[in-house]
Amino acid sequence: MFKVYQQTISNPVSIEGIGLHSGKKSKITILPAKEDQGIIFKRVDLKENNLIFADYKNVSDTQLCTSIKNNHGIKVTTIEHLLAALYISEIDNVLIEINNSEVPIMDGSAKPFISILNKTKKVKLNKKRKYIKITKKVSMENNGRKISIKPSDYFEVDYKLNFENKIIGKQKNLVNFQIDDLKNIYTSRTFCLYEDIEKIKKLGLAKGGSLDNAVVVDENSVLNKEGLRNNQEFVNHKILDLAGDFLLSGHRTIGKVSCNQGGHELTNIFLNKLIIQKSSFSIIELQEDLVTEKISPNNSVKIAVNA
Repeated sequence: MFKVYQQTISNPVSIEGIGLHSGKKSKITILPAKEDQGIIFKRVDLKENNLIFADYKNVSDTQLCTSIKNNHGIKVTTIEHLLAALYISEIDNVLIEINNSEVPIMDGSAKPFISILNKTKKVKLNKKRKYIKITKKVSMENNGRKISIKPSDYFEVDYKLNFENKIIGKQKNLVNFQIDDLKNIYTSRTFCLYEDIEKIKKLGLAKGGSLDNAVVVDENSVLNKEGLRNNQEFVNHKILDLAGDFLLSGHRTIGKVSCNQGGHELTNIFLNKLIIQKSSFSIIELQEDLVTEKISPNNSVKIAVNA
């Protein structure tokens, strides 16, 4: 659905768990916020300079996760799954209190965050929601990785993976965030190759990683006893990551993203390029809520806007 007005939540909700990379326990509490505030993290373990705005300009690291920091060097990491949950849950403004530097990884997907957000009601605020509506195609290639965005009546993500590992192999999926059932997206978990685990740990990362919060594959099999949650879990998790990272633009997007072998770094570089090119998009508001239904590819939803 395309909403006219911004939304927050009615009551605080909390969740706690282990940080994937730090291995430290952390707790987040998501609180209601006023219109136009956006998404702000607050490091409650620190007494001052502890607010970090979820903004693409504050991205400080994209190695195996998305990290942001403020002008005082205070950071919060692994934010992408929580942001994706806020995107899917249609929530625009919240204050996220966190007592450590890393958002808990939970089961490696956005499902636990969706679950706690479903425990509180959404509250419509008085200000209209602004959208980035793509008006002209923008493309970028970086070290063989490709990403582009072009006009569409929806937020769509067309993603392709190409791994030499035969379990992951070549996967692709096209997801329409307004029309499709997103369960397979928000339940898909982060993943890695078994052969890369030691390399990752030598970088000081994945200290909290386990089969409880990541899909691990070797040459011949998925090592998690329960197997995959869906047959496109690898590419679906990449789509989830991209949706979370795109929310760092400050607005929801109306456009079709195509990505080949992307990741957090590529998405952030692309957002910086896209937003500089002001001629390729418009900031719009809707006249009325638009409920989208499953339709044929030849039909489209017409959007009434205020530029």
